[in-house]
Amino acid sequence: MKQYTSKELRNTWKKFYEERGHKDVGAVSLVSDGSTGVMFNVAGMQPLMPYLLGQKHPMGTRLCNVQGCVRTNDIDSVGDRSHVTFFEMMGSWSLGDYFKEERCKWSYELLTQVFGFDREHLAATVFAGDENAPRDEEGAKCRIDSGFLPENIHYLPAEDNWWGLEYGPCGPDSEMFYIADVPDCGPDCGPGCSCGKYTELGNDVFMQYEKHKDGHLTPLAKKNVDTGWGLERNLAFLNGTKDVYRTDLFAPVISYIEKISSSQYDADEAKTRSMRVLSDHMRTSVMLIGDEARLVPSNNGAGYVLRRLIRRAVRHARILGLKTNDLLNIAKIFIDEVYSDSFPNLVSNREFVLSELGKEIERFSSTIENGMKEFVKILDMNPSAKTVSGKDAFYLYDTFGFPLELTVEMAAEKGLGVDEKGFETAMEEQKQKARDNANFSLRSSSDDFAAFDDLPASAVTEFTGYEKIEDEGVIIAIATDTLVESVSDGTDCTIVTDRSPFYATMGGQKGDFGLICGKGTFEVCDTVKLAGDRIGHVGRITQGTLRTGDKVSLSVDKANRMTTCMNHSATHLLQKALQTVLGDEVRQQGSYQDGSRTRFDFSFSRALTDEEIAKVEDIVNEKIAEDLPVKTLTMSIEEAKKTGAMALFGEKYGEVVRVVNMGDFSIELCGGTHVSSTGKIRCFKIISEGGIAAGVRRIEGITGSFVLDHYRQMENDFKASSAVIKATPATLSDRLMKMNAQIKDLNSQLESLRSKAAKEAAQDVGDKAVTVKGLTLIATSVPSAGMNELRDLADSMKEKYPDGIFVLCSESDGKANLVVMCSDKATGSGAHAGNIIKKLAPMIGGGGGGRPGMAQAGGKDPSGIDSMLSSAKDIIEEML
Repeated sequence: MKQYTSKELRNTWKKFYEERGHKDVGAVSLVSDGSTGVMFNVAGMQPLMPYLLGQKHPMGTRLCNVQGCVRTNDIDSVGDRSHVTFFEMMGSWSLGDYFKEERCKWSYELLTQVFGFDREHLAATVFAGDENAPRDEEGAKCRIDSGFLPENIHYLPAEDNWWGLEYGPCGPDSEMFYIADVPDCGPDCGPGCSCGKYTELGNDVFMQYEKHKDGHLTPLAKKNVDTGWGLERNLAFLNGTKDVYRTDLFAPVISYIEKISSSQYDADEAKTRSMRVLSDHMRTSVMLIGDEARLVPSNNGAGYVLRRLIRRAVRHARILGLKTNDLLNIAKIFIDEVYSDSFPNLVSNREFVLSELGKEIERFSSTIENGMKEFVKILDMNPSAKTVSGKDAFYLYDTFGFPLELTVEMAAEKGLGVDEKGFETAMEEQKQKARDNANFSLRSSSDDFAAFDDLPASAVTEFTGYEKIEDEGVIIAIATDTLVESVSDGTDCTIVTDRSPFYATMGGQKGDFGLICGKGTFEVCDTVKLAGDRIGHVGRITQGTLRTGDKVSLSVDKANRMTTCMNHSATHLLQKALQTVLGDEVRQQGSYQDGSRTRFDFSFSRALTDEEIAKVEDIVNEKIAEDLPVKTLTMSIEEAKKTGAMALFGEKYGEVVRVVNMGDFSIELCGGTHVSSTGKIRCFKIISEGGIAAGVRRIEGITGSFVLDHYRQMENDFKASSAVIKATPATLSDRLMKMNAQIKDLNSQLESLRSKAAKEAAQDVGDKAVTVKGLTLIATSVPSAGMNELRDLADSMKEKYPDGIFVLCSESDGKANLVVMCSDKATGSGAHAGNIIKKLAPMIGGGGGGRPGMAQAGGKDPSGIDSMLSSAKDIIEEML
């Protein structure tokens, strides 16, 4: 067998198929577009499903790629030699082109002529047949004709060798295996056996049938082939190992962890498992955040899976003694060394990845220590319990941010279960409390409006707000929790009138606010659309009394309506400008406008460049400067479609719609309110652009005086920042660059001085050495040393004192740093650095822990250093 690097293997795969007429279709986002019902792309063929189901692919009928995938269904298995949550799938496809003969021939060529396997060590499985489909004799013949030995062809049932969905294209598959030179484990030993004799290399799926809804199969007119080989598994195997963590995809990270943790890979089962979990979860997290979808941790969907991965990584990092910077350094290794060529998105998104990782790690690190202490307390309080209660699990989640899965994992390590149903009950109780405590406007937006359902069908509201912002009307209904005849000063309620200029929240536009005045004054804080063509004015009586039947005047807040109209009209210009710059891929996915800003969500597969954002802004402002007339026409939905008016996907429109035209530039279906001409918008500024879901971007923008306020605030910030560093706004950039260079130089000098001081201290500690039960103890303070210097110093002392226990402490920036390190001889005699530090750290106002060989802690009270060092000998003597 030939050995490969990961880069060589990727390139070899694509070159092999390109030489046989295949087109490299490239990889797509790891985050699914939702069309397949899963959060991530979990298989190489998943993005190609529309084409396997019959849609024509623009690049032809022979395709190949290397596609990144994420699977977390077996996350608990990560930690062994082979399981990972992110992996690359090397794939090739025939879409109604070649079939079994060519496929089997090329698979055999790849195995033998490219990868160097000999035929005696190759096996293949084929479908054994059942009551629905016959035995795949054609597949077996093609395998043998390609070069496989007949005795190495194995027939397996549908559960092993059949691929298909609930209905649609399906067919037999054929897997290829390497046969190791070891005895059979028994009479039934064969591919799929877990004894290790057979290692799967790849799989060919032959989609030759269509499964109908009644279950019967018919042959497909155009047969497809889907081939998939796992890159990690094959890379490991080609390099003589079954451990994917020993490949170049993980080796630099494992080496780094070994160095920082002072632990050797494969030397200790528990620590090795933590190394694997940490490496895998950090790799997957880096991939997801750096992906074109730019996923971020959250409490929902794919973002929650990412959060869970990062938090599991943090926990296993703590087991190994790694800190936040160590985790970020691992991320940098993946970005800068391992995947810089094959995943360029990671490089371009590098700072974003490190920033999001750092925030999530710090967010969790700040609570995990206390949370783990609380977990131990929970166990100590219930020593005979076999499960962690749902209430306690929810307490850990609610107070310390522990995902339920983390509590389950920690409990399992103690041989305990978790009452997950009880957790869900506690979660629902909290949600109900939140709902009960919601403010009036939130409560009145749902069930409270049911009171109006009893009104007669004739009790409707005529909306007059397109033409005016002030009108006269009659109150036809008032409701608090129920319908009432009157309301007085201080009462929260909803009022319905027969006419209203107030626009109700719809189509992304926030409802108006203002006043309703009669014999009392009602302050409208929100306007909502009610069933039965009614408009509900939500707010509070601030003076007097209002009754059903009263004549009232209704006045919309003029300034807020105007700025809302400006933002809404600017959104129409924005959508058209985006389509002009980015192409027809842009489609509205949602929007929101109120008096202060606009938010526009749209379909697009990547982040916009600064140049694209500037170009979009320029187009919108050009159209504003042209002062295009804004005209609204009412017509049937069919007539509107003929005009080419843009509509929101998924939105339900009535038979009669409003079509808003802005000159010849923009035409959209829209029921909102707008300016009379684009010049009224005055100006437009994009203040943010980012991804909110797979393939969906969000732009936020401002108009009019808000743009001027934005630039005025920026100017003030520049002036204030310049004053701090004694510069002017014009010289601020140069001044900052010089200061950064000076800081970098000073930090370098500081590190050099600290290292020098630590080395000098190491030479002076000999007289501090004392003997404790046959071991050498050195407990001393090292002035101004940081944690890294203390660790380096302890490492160097181990060479001079192979029987040593080293307790090193320093005061730095008003805090205490403490490192305890035990030599191999000392740990063999019963010394445990983690247990020692648990006794010493409280004396400096801190806490900590660690492994037998090394532990570290920080403290808030450096005044306790001398007392702690004096106590070290007695404490260690008691522990040995």
